[in-house]
Amino acid sequence: MSIKNLLKIAMNALLRNKLRAFLTMLGIIIGVASVIAMLGIGQGSKLSIQQQIAGMGLNLVTVVPGSQQRGGVQFGASTMQSLKETDVTAILSDCPAVLAATPEVRGNGQAVFGALNWPTSLYGENESYLQIRERSVESGRMFTSQELGSASKVCLLGKTVGKNLFGEGADPVGQVIRFKKIPFVVIGVLNSKGLNTFGQDQDDLILAPFTTVQKRVLAITWVQSIYTSAIDSKSTGLAQTQIEETVRRVHKIRASDQDDFTIRNQTELLSTFSSVSNILTILLGAIAGISLLVGGIGIMNIMYVSVTERTREIGLRMAIGGKGFDILLQFLTESILLSITGGVIGILLGIAASKIIGSTMSWPVVVLPSSEVLSFAVCTVIGVFFGWYPARKAASLDPIDALRYE
Repeated sequence: MSIKNLLKIAMNALLRNKLRAFLTMLGIIIGVASVIAMLGIGQGSKLSIQQQIAGMGLNLVTVVPGSQQRGGVQFGASTMQSLKETDVTAILSDCPAVLAATPEVRGNGQAVFGALNWPTSLYGENESYLQIRERSVESGRMFTSQELGSASKVCLLGKTVGKNLFGEGADPVGQVIRFKKIPFVVIGVLNSKGLNTFGQDQDDLILAPFTTVQKRVLAITWVQSIYTSAIDSKSTGLAQTQIEETVRRVHKIRASDQDDFTIRNQTELLSTFSSVSNILTILLGAIAGISLLVGGIGIMNIMYVSVTERTREIGLRMAIGGKGFDILLQFLTESILLSITGGVIGILLGIAASKIIGSTMSWPVVVLPSSEVLSFAVCTVIGVFFGWYPARKAASLDPIDALRYE
């Protein structure tokens, strides 16, 4: 029997029971749409995380004080004073893979201008901060090395701080604010970066020379962390190795001793988040895939009913010369047609649902062509798998018994 005749017979059989055929396809439609939407949400979240981490700088390498034990007591990074400005100087001079480096100190408090105040964080950096963190100055200027050396009381504001202290659209450059009763002259406003991967507002900060924050605000002699930038993203591993060797030498740490610092890079963070996102995507797809299994069971059930209803028809076809293989192909074609039609509708519905979710809920949703192809392939497999046994049963009927069936 030709493929054209098989499709014609299968289509006529399905059109005789339109509502039943639609209800049978409904399980496949819902299953495929769910898989498309869930994979789109998972993939969108993964790409969003990658973009945000990349926005922080893929060549970023961070040095923070590490934990160590003294007398059985565990000291965290916040209690240690192992990093100094001399470490930054050594890293810049002895690590060829490092392009720039900045020490960082930070404190929290109220920023005050006139009768307005805003709780925020004050970050102390050097002039390489903008290059390392891939930021820019929207208005005004960055502080200079001279201001850094003299611990000048100048600062740059993040967009959030500027808006809450001066109002939307105001230019605060030249104004004087206070942080912990210390006056700072605003010399610039940073560009907006929005929320980071962890939901923190990257514009809610004040940036000042680290010497100013270190001496005038925090009254400390150490730095809380060191941010460095490798010459490119491929050199982060080499930069990390060079930094580790340099800081160990400066701190006079013996080969058998534990480091009093920890080095992290964005590549490791990106790999971790990507792994977690992949697991969640697979989990979401697997949960949605359960409905595909239910839809396949529905196809098998309705094909059993169809075989029972058309037993006399099967017997008649066999009596006039129809072969068992032709009968098998006939019912298998009906099963595959149900599954594929439901799959195509489900793919279209899933793409539409993904767009609606992305626009109404502001969620990152990315539907990849591979997920559409995979869904279509799965539908075909489901049609063959769940339609095979009923089709095989129809093909194995005895013609005489089938003709006698009432």
